[in-house]
Amino acid sequence: MPFTLAWTSLRRHGTRTLLAMLGVAVAAAMLLDMVMMSTGMRESFRKLLLSRGFQIRLAPKGTLPFDTDATIENTSGIIRVLRQNPDFTTISAVLGGTIHIPRGDRVITSSALGLDPRVQGDYELLSGRDPLAPNEIAGNADFIQATGARFGDTLTVASGYDPQTREYSGSRKLVLTGQVRFLFGAARQRAAAMRLATLQQMSPDKADDASLFMIRVREGVDVDSAYRWIKGKVFTVNVISTELALDQVDERLRYFRQLAVILGSVSLFVGFLLVTTLVTVSVNERIGEIAVMRALGVSRAHIVQQIVLEGVAISLVGAFAGLLLGLVTGRYLNGILTSFPGLPEAIDFFLFQPKSAWTALGLLALSGIAAGVYPSFRASSLPIATTLREEAIA
Repeated sequence: MPFTLAWTSLRRHGTRTLLAMLGVAVAAAMLLDMVMMSTGMRESFRKLLLSRGFQIRLAPKGTLPFDTDATIENTSGIIRVLRQNPDFTTISAVLGGTIHIPRGDRVITSSALGLDPRVQGDYELLSGRDPLAPNEIAGNADFIQATGARFGDTLTVASGYDPQTREYSGSRKLVLTGQVRFLFGAARQRAAAMRLATLQQMSPDKADDASLFMIRVREGVDVDSAYRWIKGKVFTVNVISTELALDQVDERLRYFRQLAVILGSVSLFVGFLLVTTLVTVSVNERIGEIAVMRALGVSRAHIVQQIVLEGVAISLVGAFAGLLLGLVTGRYLNGILTSFPGLPEAIDFFLFQPKSAWTALGLLALSGIAAGVYPSFRASSLPIATTLREEAIA
């Protein structure tokens, strides 16, 4: 019975009810987007860090990986120390740099990574093969498009350029072997990969340097113990576990999350006010009708149920519509943000998580119940005789 009366009441002013549901849908979409943004970046970054199974990273002292151009010296000595620990199954040293490729009357500039293709965790191979030989190189789509090279073509690659003498230094002939996608690379950033020793030989001042070490710990071994072991053995690096990296990301994104919480709270409050206003107006228009129901013996609890159901129905229908709208807008905004220069292409700012969606829907359902409290209290406490007399005079 309360469901039927609530539905009949909402249908009586169909246009007004529909507009209210659309307003709640917009508020719900904004709330869902803010919830996805506040948790999505951290979860997306965590998945990215663990995507290749490396739990510990070593960066130059006082920095984060590739935060600066600083490098770690004595790479070979550090690798010898790390190999003393049998719990480390994979040690991957990576050197970052810039390369120049003269092509006709123009020069292509690109970032480059020197690494061991057999144990690397920086890229995935899309086509062709890894650059396993010292004279081989693989590039991403932007690199291949800019150079116009095909698999098997030989490129003249230099690691430095002197603007005074207008001469390139560290030149090598490298054969393009494959197309790769860099996991931590920014959108539309040209990048290439080659063996670590090749890039080190092309850069004499970095003959035994690395920008980053990535370490994979044996399954079942406590990562914190491995973290402490490295800190006690290697003093020239910044040791970063996945959890520590996430904490530092949290610190950098703190203001971003606070903004999401504020905007999400505003959306929830706007939805609550919208439903409260509509239900209150509806109750005011039906005061005489409600007084007659009370005079016929309908209980106060019955009146309260009916009016609360009206608020919950508007909130739930608007919330489900807002869920779809939020997913569409979140996907659109995510595409805009991930295309910003310098940001990793694989990071999602709006990551859909079922838990977040249910949280948003649950909050809106609670706001719908709360929105019906005041008008239902007012309707159930009307003095029957006085209300009927005033309605008759009016």
